[in-house]
Amino acid sequence: MARTEHLPTPVRRRDGRPYVRVRDLERDLRSRVDGEVRFDPGSRGAYSTDASNYRMVPLGVVVPRTVEAAAEAVAVCREHRAPITSRGGGTSLAGQACNVAVIIDWSKYCDRLVSVDEQAATCVVEPGIVLDELNRRLADTRLMFGPRPSTHSHCTIGGMIGNNSCGSTAQAYGKTSENVIRLEVLTYDGTRMWVGPTSEQEYARILAAGGRRADLYRRLREIAGAHAGEIVARFPDIPRRVSGYNLDQLLPGGPFDLARALVGSEGTLVTVLRAELKLVPVPGNETLVLLGYPDVVAAAEAVPRVADHHPLQLEGLDDKLISDERRRHMNAEALARLPEGGGWLMVSFAGRTRQEADRRAQALIDDLRCSPHQPHVSSFDDEEVEQQLWALREGGLGATARVPDMRVTWEGWEDSAVPPERLGDYLRDLRRLFAEFGYGDAALYGHFGQGCVHTRIPFDLVTADGVTAFHAFLRRAADLVVSYGGSLSGEHGDGQSKAELLPVMFGPDVMTAFGEVKALFDPENQMNPGKIVAPHGPPNAATDDLRLGSAWTPAEPAVEFGYPHDEGSFQWAVMRCVGVGQCRSHTGGVMCPSYRATGEEEHSTRGRARLLFEMLNGHADTPVAGGWRSDAVRDALDLCLACKGCKHDCPMNVDMATYKAEFLAHHYAHRLRPVAHYSMGWLPLWARLAAFAPGAVNALTHAPGLAGLVKRLGGIEPRRSLPTFARTRFSDAYRRRGPRGTGERGSVLLWPDTFTDNLAPRIAAAAVTVLEAAGYRVLIPPRTLCCGITWISTGQLGIAERMLRRTLRTLAPLLRQGIPVVGLEPSCTAVFRDDAPALLAHDRDAARLAEQTTTLAELLTRTDGWQPPAIDRDVLGQPHCHQHAVLGHQADQDLLARAGARLSTVGGCCGLAGDFGFTAGHMEVSLACAEHELLPAIRAAGADTVILADGFSCRTQINHTAPERRPLHLAELLAAHLRPGAGPAEDT
Repeated sequence: MARTEHLPTPVRRRDGRPYVRVRDLERDLRSRVDGEVRFDPGSRGAYSTDASNYRMVPLGVVVPRTVEAAAEAVAVCREHRAPITSRGGGTSLAGQACNVAVIIDWSKYCDRLVSVDEQAATCVVEPGIVLDELNRRLADTRLMFGPRPSTHSHCTIGGMIGNNSCGSTAQAYGKTSENVIRLEVLTYDGTRMWVGPTSEQEYARILAAGGRRADLYRRLREIAGAHAGEIVARFPDIPRRVSGYNLDQLLPGGPFDLARALVGSEGTLVTVLRAELKLVPVPGNETLVLLGYPDVVAAAEAVPRVADHHPLQLEGLDDKLISDERRRHMNAEALARLPEGGGWLMVSFAGRTRQEADRRAQALIDDLRCSPHQPHVSSFDDEEVEQQLWALREGGLGATARVPDMRVTWEGWEDSAVPPERLGDYLRDLRRLFAEFGYGDAALYGHFGQGCVHTRIPFDLVTADGVTAFHAFLRRAADLVVSYGGSLSGEHGDGQSKAELLPVMFGPDVMTAFGEVKALFDPENQMNPGKIVAPHGPPNAATDDLRLGSAWTPAEPAVEFGYPHDEGSFQWAVMRCVGVGQCRSHTGGVMCPSYRATGEEEHSTRGRARLLFEMLNGHADTPVAGGWRSDAVRDALDLCLACKGCKHDCPMNVDMATYKAEFLAHHYAHRLRPVAHYSMGWLPLWARLAAFAPGAVNALTHAPGLAGLVKRLGGIEPRRSLPTFARTRFSDAYRRRGPRGTGERGSVLLWPDTFTDNLAPRIAAAAVTVLEAAGYRVLIPPRTLCCGITWISTGQLGIAERMLRRTLRTLAPLLRQGIPVVGLEPSCTAVFRDDAPALLAHDRDAARLAEQTTTLAELLTRTDGWQPPAIDRDVLGQPHCHQHAVLGHQADQDLLARAGARLSTVGGCCGLAGDFGFTAGHMEVSLACAEHELLPAIRAAGADTVILADGFSCRTQINHTAPERRPLHLAELLAAHLRPGAGPAEDT
């Protein structure tokens, strides 16, 4: 146990918070803490908020490399009287993960699985480990940590302990507090100890040892004893009581379990260093039952009868959530599987065998046939289908936050909980309250089996009247839930949004007990101050420190892109990010490759969106100064690969690639740019010039010595090989050859993008072979044109717009005839489908181009009567990021399946991403992205497996990192399996 120091009382500011000499604090943290210490504007801006409505700019950020380093950081903060806030995934919805404090981010390094005891079914972990990653590491043991929030792909165990998280599986396994055995904790004064259930004999030994620990235990027992009657009376006996401190775990005659008492304290009492967790067996098989009811109230009224069958999960959805997902085109396949109804229950059963799970599901269905409101029923035992349906439920927050043609919704009354048997009546009254305040658009969904309700509400948080109404609603809603014997929070904690409401739920006596516990552990109020107890700005803490608020006055700058889905507003587009944090996941999809490579909040989609929000200067205390000229924003965007993965994978469809291009356009306006913007950003021009003497250019760019000089002058990574220009461009050869064939299926325009035309003409030739074999007459533009992708990605939007207008003028006659445009390079094809109509808003030809642009696979799959050649091969496919995000990859999968190919698809990003991987200084991140999924998959693939990659960047990265494998474009693969002599590949 650490020695407790006597420290002088700090000098305080007029607002009551301690005055901290920030420069001295930063200096000592840097000198003594093994970790990354960041007091720069970018880091402070990125950590200024979480997933809540609140914003508080931190003093600085510490990313410790070890638990011991984190303990040392606390010691340094103690010496400087600096407050601290622990942070995991940063997805808290009540404001508890942001503060004017030193933020300790555990998620990058302190993520170790320390030990596993399979026999006891326990493990010890560090707080930064992500839930899904923990369960992945436990996979061989067939054990897992039971509670599973919807943020399971990126929430940390430390964050779950801080908030007492639950999730859908808490129906079977309980809250986090019920799955924690022991905690290693550190108090602000330096006391370090393991805590857990304490027998009378152990309690006596602790008291006999004396010291700070003995004082803590003695006083805790005294506090709980003195307030026992009110604690018993005021703590609702429901499955989802998360609000307040868990003083019920310290009552006389009880277990005196200090670990469980500290779970849910949101870092306001102790810093958690390690945790010993209870594990449960992984369910062998699951069957999902969907129950459709007339409305959500009827569904809620059926919960007790369903719960009697002891399901693994019991979730509820209302018609508004389903309508929101349909409007946003989310989870279309899953939505089509819902049974008839206006409110639904999702019920899953686990079994050691498939038959056991099915039998339990059937028993429920049989029982409900006799119920007053017999539901419409669908059941599933296919794992892929079940995952699609759970994605429908887990996407609730994102689905309801920004719905087209509807008011924007916000958290604020996000997870109230009542006794499950009273849920139907509560929902009925809650909807009446919504209607009274004009919030009728709010959807209702959540963990109905435990009476916990999620909702996002269309609060007006930017006018004085709106904020007043928001506050009045919270007071009324608190009265309502308490009248039902419920809890203000059933999952996400109290933080700042519900702290001022706790007296309504607990009364003055229990609130006094909470204050005494806070003072016992943290007499200086330095542990995440202002959360749960003594909230900032009482009696209006819920409206203090709002991220928006009536004083919020952001800039609304003139912009280049049209932002058609955001009312033409860059500021509105940036605010798409609501902090869900899906960009911090390490598996699935593409988003966010730079976060996956670095583990940095600032290099996640969310972190960048936060900095852009700060850049717009809506608050006087923003750390991000300079507007468009901000170096902090530029540095954060530097590692953005512009992959557009976030446009698809983020539930809010944040499009950071577009925001980056917009920012760069303004940041470098009337200024010299990085030299790479001129070398690689102007690649179409250099390629056109190189076509006059490709041999000489190749000799210059590949000769020893000269190549290094060229790279240095061009700002290009010295370890990259420069691409080789073709001896003859595809377009030149094809114009000499001319179109052939009858074209019985009509004409198509094959787009000769810069990369294919100049660097890989064999791909375009192969595409001609395939298209003519399919009965199409192939046309190409009459002159060299460009989509502008390289200028867009480097933010040279004025030039990009001119290139696009020139292209549209040339293609207009064909576009107006409805001739399809076939793209081969995904990034260029995505420009036509996505960037061009955004840059050239209201241009009808740009809209035609977007509508008529198709991929090769899309065209061929809708060509009636055409059968692809037989491809009896194993194929490993690397979809280009823009395929994944904008174009879609389903047509490619369908086409290859029809051809008989055995396709395995690689997720993630190749890491090259146009100019990104070629730019000097990006090599390590580029290769780290490739090592995440692509390169391991290639190494594991058999020697005869075809590596399929349509993107020039993807093929280049593979050639650089796995030179023994030659990746092919889909056109090449199809052409190679056509009958000999079927096309003109040899002529071009």
